[in-house]
Amino acid sequence: MTIRREKLGDKAAVREVNERAFGQPVEADIVDQLRDSCSDLVSLVATRGDSIVGHILFSPVTVERTGGVVEGMGLAPMAVLPEYQRQGVGSALVEFGLKALRERSCPFVIVLGHPEYYPRFGFERASGYDIRCQWSGVPDEAFMIRILDRSAMAGVSGVAKYRDEFDQGM
Repeated sequence: MTIRREKLGDKAAVREVNERAFGQPVEADIVDQLRDSCSDLVSLVATRGDSIVGHILFSPVTVERTGGVVEGMGLAPMAVLPEYQRQGVGSALVEFGLKALRERSCPFVIVLGHPEYYPRFGFERASGYDIRCQWSGVPDEAFMIRILDRSAMAGVSGVAKYRDEFDQGM
């Protein structure tokens, strides 16, 4: 398996991975909209041979604080073709993505995901840092943060805001 950045010719395969993994087009639609409207994405694919079997996307999020805004990234979506799930593809995508974000000095990554899965990558409840999700009704244990730069995040608290493209999925 190889992890690499998404290329221009990968769009259809990435869409298929998201549609099949989630059983609906919502996440694939969000990825397509973000690709068209946001230049600051980190989009990675996992390949086996010539086939794309997994995809992960990181897009800008903000947390407002006194004196300004801190920008980090949101992990969403992460998808693996059903026949390749539980084989380490998703873990490899998350680890590769977090390493790439650390290298570009991203201060934090948030995720709205399975509370049994993401803590293995260092994600913790965001509420422990007084950071809340913009959408009401999100279970506290499912909204998590991975702090990559503790000094940049010192004293930061507030509402984490995803890009508007995510509103359609909520």
